[in-house]
Amino acid sequence: MSLAGTIRTTARRAQSALTPATYSQGDMDILTKLKKEHREVQLLLDKLVDSERAAERKSLLKQIKGALVPHSRAEEKVVYDALRALRDKEAKQDGEEGYLEHGLADRMLATLGKASAGTVEFAAAAKVLRELLNHHIREEESSIWSDVKDNFSDEQREQMNRDFEAAKKKVRVPQ
Repeated sequence: MSLAGTIRTTARRAQSALTPATYSQGDMDILTKLKKEHREVQLLLDKLVDSERAAERKSLLKQIKGALVPHSRAEEKVVYDALRALRDKEAKQDGEEGYLEHGLADRMLATLGKASAGTVEFAAAAKVLRELLNHHIREEESSIWSDVKDNFSDEQREQMNRDFEAAKKKVRVPQ
């Protein structure tokens, strides 16, 4: 792993460790849960980009799909749909943008699934996926989370988390 990769991974692990763990899963605010899952996927993406071994890349891609696909579908259903239902034009647009960016991530996952894991094409696609998701996460954690905080109470955000967890369980991850 490169020095930059080691630094990225260490920073993400530290940030993940700072996420409060004092909640029971159902009582956690949706934003706390999303942040935890974002950091977990970012760590996996860093490992994927830094990896040069085909077998490890395949394993990491499977882990990323297993985490990202249920997360994305449940987030769309619970968070983005709630924003799209608001009267606030900016919140609606943020919800739409989230759907579009998730669609791009789905296409990159499909591209990675078709590429041979030992190729430079795979490495390039992995890097693009990481950059896309890092951009998406930065935007989401500022714009969308502001919309959620402004429009939903603490109790509603806890209910959103329960709904999010239930929705994730219903998602089938494509191979």
